[in-house]
Formats: sequence, structure tokens, C-alpha cells
Amino acid sequence: MAEFQKKTLKNGLRVVMIPRPDSLSTTVLVLVEAGSKYETKNINGISHFLEHMCFKGTTKRPKAIDIAGQLDRIGSEYNAFTSQEWTGYFAKAAAKHNSTILDVVCDLYLNPTLDPAEIEKEKGVVIEELNMYEDTPQRKVQDLFLELVYGDQPAGWDVGGKKEIIRALNRDKIIDYRSKHYVGRATVVAVAGNFNEKKMLAQIEKCFANVSEKKKFGKVKTIEKQTKPAVLVRHKESDQTHLVIGCRAFDLFDPRKYALEVLGDVLGGGMSSRLFQRVREQLGAAYYVRAGADLSTDHGLFGVSAGVDHKKLEVVIKAILDELNRLAKGELGDRELADAKDHLTGKMMLGLEGSDELAMFYGGQEILERAMKTPADVVTAINKVKGKDVISVARDIFKDAGLNMALIGPYKDKAPFAKILHF
Repeated sequence: MAEFQKKTLKNGLRVVMIPRPDSLSTTVLVLVEAGSKYETKNINGISHFLEHMCFKGTTKRPKAIDIAGQLDRIGSEYNAFTSQEWTGYFAKAAAKHNSTILDVVCDLYLNPTLDPAEIEKEKGVVIEELNMYEDTPQRKVQDLFLELVYGDQPAGWDVGGKKEIIRALNRDKIIDYRSKHYVGRATVVAVAGNFNEKKMLAQIEKCFANVSEKKKFGKVKTIEKQTKPAVLVRHKESDQTHLVIGCRAFDLFDPRKYALEVLGDVLGGGMSSRLFQRVREQLGAAYYVRAGADLSTDHGLFGVSAGVDHKKLEVVIKAILDELNRLAKGELGDRELADAKDHLTGKMMLGLEGSDELAMFYGGQEILERAMKTPADVVTAINKVKGKDVISVARDIFKDAGLNMALIGPYKDKAPFAKILHF
């Protein structure tokens, strides 16, 4: 049995099927190239708002309760999400219900009614979601970091948008945006788990027969511009300082991405990683500390995140930079390298036990790269990484010219932090 099958329909929609006959569940995932990087400043947040509105009623299921009720009755897990580059809708259920979840997810994607009254009500919901993130500094600091690195361009904007823009959205703007981006050639349907492939493909072809065949509108290229370390401080009275220290990296098409993954695991991939041991176990300065890459189609970042004791903040910043420096100087042993690769690949394989993760693994690659690797391919690529590759990447990206730090805490002056933020 093939790991996966891919077919492109006449309307441009791509179908990816990942059959696993021994699975207890089926997941249907629809991904579309519509996210904050496809927006203009006056409609920033519209991708996320549209995602919300698709659950508020369709021509076939006019009320939100009609959608939620049908999925709840079969014990389905379902949700949607929006990022900079895509929007996704999914439902997962016992295998016997795969026709039902396909019909519902297809309906959400194709037939939202976008009732003006519901639009007005949902503005309140989305604004409260933004308020929630404002009150969650561990989450908010990630948005501030992107704002610091990329500034006033789509890569630096909040996916959720700003409250004043959300309040100004109307049905015409949403319909116009949707018509430009929710088109067949920009959409992937991924189905994973237990299902009959021939029957499922026929159902998908029928369900998505009326998907738009319009040309897809693209996004502006991200501009990279930095010559020295940069700091952003957001004042907030809190019991803990939340920070992100990171560097500009490269896009997800760069062959160095696997070395960067290994680097991230060495530094902050688990409880035995360098940063966890140093910042949490040795300094006792943080509960969480992690590191990793976030690579996009035209840019990328490597970041370290932590929630830190105010009194130990300067010590922690210096410790993080010191650990990055150690790697760039070549301090990486064979045992540590092997352990990081085993941890990365083992964690990936465990994650792919569920049909939802399988759908996301394949669908996510297809929507961004228009190409897919199997888990075995990824394991092979990671295992080929040599110590010198990791050290080379560290030297490439751990430089003052691409170094940034965003933090939230009881501070008003960034000058003290700017003095110590350097390699």
C-alpha cells in the first residue's frame, strides 16, 4: 500500500489521501492559501475572521448549532485555524462517519452564508479572542517578536488583526477577499485514516465540484532588513517576564532546514536539552524554556522562548546567548548530536499515530511546498545531518545583524537590554 496518493482535479483542487486501514478514525482537512500574508493593512485580520464566519451558518446548515450539533452527535473533534500562510478546517471522527465529516467540512469551505447579523455578533467574539491573547503574555510575546523583526508588512502583522479593523469589516469586504483566495488551485483536501480510497475520491469530486476556478491572488514578498540587534519591550505588571530571543534564518525550501531542526532540538527540544538544563535546572529561573525554527515560504526565524524570574532576567539572557555561541564555536559532541536526532524523529513518529496529525503532516507540506515527503523521508534527511552541518548553520544565523529580542514585563526602558543583546 502506498504511503499516500495525490490527485489534482480539473478545477485545480489537490486531493491527498493517506489511507491507514488499521486506524479507528478518519480526518478530513481542508487547507487554503489564505492567511495574514495575503492581506492588506486595511483588512488585516480578515482571513481569521472569515474562518470564524464559516462556522456561523451555511446554505445547507443555516445556523451555527446545525453545524456543531451534527458534529457533536457523532463524537467528532473539529476546529479551524488561521496562520500567516493558510487557513484550515478539519473534522475527525470514528471511521464509520467519514462521509458525514467530509460533507460538513466541504460545506463550511464552500457555502458560508456570511449573514450580516452574524458578522456583527462575531466581531465581539473575535475582539474578545484578541483580548484573551493580550492577557496571555506567553502567547502575546510571540506576536511582538514578529512585529519587531518584520515591522509594518504582512509578516509582522498580527494574524488576528487589530480591533478597529475588525469593527470596520463588512460582508462586501469578506466576500471580495474570499473570492480572491478560496479557489481550487489554492486548496488542498487531505484525508487520513480509515476509509475506502475509491469511494472517498468520488465523494470529494462531487462535494467540491463547484469550487471556484478563478485565478489565485498572491502575496507580497517579505522584505528582510536589519543591520544590528533590536529590542522591543512591552510594559506589563506581571509576576514573570516572557521573552523571545531569536535570529533571522531562511525559508523552508532551504536544504539547511534539517540541520536547523537538529540545532533547535539540541538547544531546547526537551527536558535534557541545553537550555532547559541551564535555565531551569541550574539557574532555577524559568518554568518553561524552548527553542526551535519557524520557517515560511519566503522567510524564516529561529527563536528561544522563556518565562523568567524578573530578578534573574539579565542572567538568563546572557545564558541563552552563551549557549547559542557555544554551538557556533563548534561545541557539539557526537552523542549529543545522535540523541537530538533520535529525539526529533521519535517525537515525530509518535505524533503521527493519529489521523489528524497524518492529515496535517501531508496536507501542510502540499499547501506550502506543493511537494510531499513521507515520514521515512524526513527521518532519512534528519539522520543525514552531520555535526559540521549544525555548527555551520549556527554560524550562519547567530550573528548580531539578525539578532532580536521581544519581552513583556514590568519594564519601560529597553536600553539596559540593548546593552547586553549581542553575541
